[in-house]
Amino acid sequence: MRIPEETIDRIRQSADIIDVVSDYVSLKKRGQNWIACCPFHNEKTPSFNVSPARQIYKCFGCGKAGDPVRFVMDIENIGYPEALRHLAKKYGIEVAEEQLTPDELIKQNERESLFIVLNFAKEFYHSHLLTSDEGKSIGLSYFRERGFLDNTVESFELGYSSDQWDALLQEAIRRGYRPELLEKAGLILSKEGGKTYDRFRGRVIFPIHNVSGRVIAFGARILKTDKNQPKYINSPETEVYHKSQVLYGIFQAKNAIRQEDICYLTEGYTDVLSLHQAGIKNVVASSGTSLTIEQIRLISRFTQNVTILYDGDAAGIKAALRGLDMVLEEGLNVSVATFPDGDDPDSYVRKVGAETFKKYLSQHSNDFITFKTDILLKDAGDNPFKRAEIISEVIQSISKIPDPIKRQVFFQKTARQLQVDEQTLISESNRMVLTQQKQQLKQQQDKATNQRPASMPEELTEILNDFSVEGPATERRTSDPQNRQTRSPLSYQEEECVRLLVNYGAHELEPDISVCHYMLSELGAMEFVTPVFNEMLKEIRDGFLANEIRTADYFLQHQNQEYQHQTIGLVTVRHQLSENWLKHEIYVPTEVDKLADAAFTNILRLKKLVAEQRMRDIKQLIGQATDPAESDRLMVEYMHYKKVDIEIGRLLGTVIS
Repeated sequence: MRIPEETIDRIRQSADIIDVVSDYVSLKKRGQNWIACCPFHNEKTPSFNVSPARQIYKCFGCGKAGDPVRFVMDIENIGYPEALRHLAKKYGIEVAEEQLTPDELIKQNERESLFIVLNFAKEFYHSHLLTSDEGKSIGLSYFRERGFLDNTVESFELGYSSDQWDALLQEAIRRGYRPELLEKAGLILSKEGGKTYDRFRGRVIFPIHNVSGRVIAFGARILKTDKNQPKYINSPETEVYHKSQVLYGIFQAKNAIRQEDICYLTEGYTDVLSLHQAGIKNVVASSGTSLTIEQIRLISRFTQNVTILYDGDAAGIKAALRGLDMVLEEGLNVSVATFPDGDDPDSYVRKVGAETFKKYLSQHSNDFITFKTDILLKDAGDNPFKRAEIISEVIQSISKIPDPIKRQVFFQKTARQLQVDEQTLISESNRMVLTQQKQQLKQQQDKATNQRPASMPEELTEILNDFSVEGPATERRTSDPQNRQTRSPLSYQEEECVRLLVNYGAHELEPDISVCHYMLSELGAMEFVTPVFNEMLKEIRDGFLANEIRTADYFLQHQNQEYQHQTIGLVTVRHQLSENWLKHEIYVPTEVDKLADAAFTNILRLKKLVAEQRMRDIKQLIGQATDPAESDRLMVEYMHYKKVDIEIGRLLGTVIS
């Protein structure tokens, strides 16, 4: 269904890039822009740059770039119309579309259809909890007994599933939803013979939301005693739900995590509900699964500080410790807190209240290394062999920490705790790291050896020869300026030329002589070899002929998405000048101050590379010529370009062979 253009314009005007990105990533201000670790690829040093002035984002690591709508499309993995609807909902903009039937909604696309049917199920379970006699007497009574108030039930959209075999299925069919879609969403099951029934029956329902608040799965707890039934069951993996990438409560907690700059990580649904209700809103749960690297990276979008809350089960804690080194590897600051025997976060906060709970955490939280060392030392006692094993295990954990300063601090602290020499710990750590690096190198070499062909095929040799330095220019052209392995030096200079034009085209070098006027005059009729830059150059020339200087704003609003993507990369500056220079009254020239020189140098380098390429082409033609007159003519042309090349090299100050 098409969204009216005026509505699209209103959505785009309302959507603020900082506001939109902050729903998913914790941004930090740096100069005019904001930075963060990129949510699209794994990194420990921020390379994700957001510009509020231009309303764009750009990652210098993976190359992702765009505006608020593109960001939502990329982060949610949804289409353009769905991204617009998402933003419209966020900013309270009514999207005037015709009412679609369930079948028409399903036909839009399967992924969106899964969200639709999951949302239907959420509303069905929630309504059943609040309005049906069975829901109120069983489900709502259970939540009341656990102390959950109405606002908690509403915030987390809790529900109840009837004890009937197919209550959800029948209601879904009545509303026009197909059973196949319900099954793909994990809401119903099929038996042999074609009989279908609800997956969740006679259970309280905990909807699981993604970061943007859409329901993607459910957890369900049985309330009656039945040894043949598991206490909790969860939705299966679907196209929209991958349990290793999801944390329960992240949607409700993300803003609090960002504001408090710490995330409390628990194990169960009710832990999250109780702490949230007590006012400790920066809490999420791994929903009973072992902590995964994807979940850790999800937390790191909003904070670098994590406190893991365990109950008093010693065996469970020891098992969990083995998987926490990966949290250290991601650079997070990890602390651990345990509760008295018989208590978990849910029961303890209900017993003592929010203030006492927070005070307890401040007094009983230890950094992960110290906590792990204490736990293991208690087991080892005075046994020297076990103590030696513990030292090795703790060193291995410290070695995972990427920050060298943090590693040094932990070596000092752990040496005192274990009563061993600090240098011994560091030496052993270096040995472990070196051994691991050697193993990784050997694995890479073995893999390369196994993949290397016994002899290079003749066809491949011919292709490689075509791409040699002496090959024709047309063979080395690339339409992908982001592909660093195939780009020619000429392509980089073409990119620099377009960058200067889109950033500074309207800037005057002299009265009535703009950068655009100067560079286009010097380029003449020259065409670029990189298609996207050649097309952008043509757009700029066309504009100049119509007395219009087309700069970044023109291309950022262009319908051609490739123009938009390239322009974002050309206008986004990765590094900004520190304010300390101005504070100490040290003047550092900006690019604008040196603009005339930059434009002049770029034109010279472009012409030099074109001359060099032309000389290579002429040499090849001379080798193929059979007519002496043609050879002489080509030699004269070659010497002309050689003189041009030498003269430009002299102006640039480069070394000439």
